[in-house]
Amino acid sequence: ELLKVLLDKFPYYVLGWKDANGKLAMDYLVTNWTRDNKILLQMALQRWMLSRLTSWGATSWMEVMGNRVQDILSENDKERRMTVFT
Repeated sequence: ELLKVLLDKFPYYVLGWKDANGKLAMDYLVTNWTRDNKILLQMALQRWMLSRLTSWGATSWMEVMGNRVQDILSENDKERRMTVFT
């Protein structure tokens, strides 16, 4: 619930900010794969990638990126997940 509130409150580009180690918040979610992190990552990717495309009316791009999000979420191998994510 807190992530949803933060995603609603702050602009999407904060997800693109890196920490002192040069990592994005998304990097931690992708590499530390748990059921809960998968849910958080899905929420973040929906907000970060798909909601912007919806506001632009870019339906074909939204479909492509929606498939990319599903590829990331369905990948169980960490290395392959990171490759799909980047």
